[in-house]
Amino acid sequence: MSKQFIADLKDRDAVSSVFLVKEKTLAVARNGKPYMNLKFMDKSGEMDGKLWDQVDELDKVFQKGDFVKIRGAASLYMGKMQLVVKAISKLAEDELEMADFVPVSPVPLAQMQQELQQVVQSIKNPHLAKLLGLFMSDEQFFSCYCKAPAAKGMHHVYLGGLLEHSLSVVRLADAVVPLYPGLNRDLLVVGALLHDLGKVAELSYQRAFDYTDEGRLLGHISIGMEMLQEKLNSIPEFPRELSMLLKHMLLAHHGQYEYGSPKRPKTVEATILHYLDDMDSKINGIRTHLEKDVAEGSQWSGYHRLYNLYFYNGNGMDAEEELSAATEESVAIVAAMPKAEKPRRSGFDNKPFAGLQQSLLD
Repeated sequence: MSKQFIADLKDRDAVSSVFLVKEKTLAVARNGKPYMNLKFMDKSGEMDGKLWDQVDELDKVFQKGDFVKIRGAASLYMGKMQLVVKAISKLAEDELEMADFVPVSPVPLAQMQQELQQVVQSIKNPHLAKLLGLFMSDEQFFSCYCKAPAAKGMHHVYLGGLLEHSLSVVRLADAVVPLYPGLNRDLLVVGALLHDLGKVAELSYQRAFDYTDEGRLLGHISIGMEMLQEKLNSIPEFPRELSMLLKHMLLAHHGQYEYGSPKRPKTVEATILHYLDDMDSKINGIRTHLEKDVAEGSQWSGYHRLYNLYFYNGNGMDAEEELSAATEESVAIVAAMPKAEKPRRSGFDNKPFAGLQQSLLD
């Protein structure tokens, strides 16, 4: 039977397909009978699941992170789809097409790498340019930077999400800089590219997205500071004040202590970075919520626990107007983009940066 994707399942659909187990917990019903709470995922999304029968026996068959063949039915419960499991069996990874299970950024990787190359080449400050060169020439870091999600569950939760989010913040920064004379554009852009660099080690993303031990114990801000200092140590001529200002941007980008920020923003560039980072992450998170949690025939999303809100999905435009507006916007964006050579190859590598890396390090 062909793969059934989570996003396509409707109420009362019979299900016989393979999914990745993202979460698995045992619980006990009021009558004392055990059951299993599950969360399944594939590249199209996630769905909660329930297993009511043979719980003790099937608990030994599979674990979190396994690929499993499911037989059951989709069911609408309290306005939300869930998968009621009747039978479940573990499958080996070599029997599967991995591209069916791991969500990937909707923006092609080669396109993002090309944009990143243009951004790096635009940095005029020689010290910041050299710093970026060290990061781009670090093959292990660069591969992870292009592959990592931006978060475990809040925003840009897909492979390539970290790079997509970082570039979005750069574009927002470039939109803001002309409005406020005197801003240090290079510092703001480098801060935008590096503010979440610690997430390459904070998160695991080989299968289901989760936190690493280092991520849980240290967090991406502390990890990112260590990674930044390691590169700065390789540039002894790097100005002390510039180093301090860049470090402050990483330390303060969450904005408030209660949001895990070791420092609050105390420079204009750090303040701008905080708000742009917050805006981009929230917009992506809300859009993702609207894509996945709006019932057919409704203009309202389900309840969003993080924002304590329901979101309205209407925008006051009919389909023809929306398509026309989107087309005009796309044409304008493409026309405004600087010309650049096409990357020589795609994939999670840094080959397009070979010449750039050497020139920045010279």
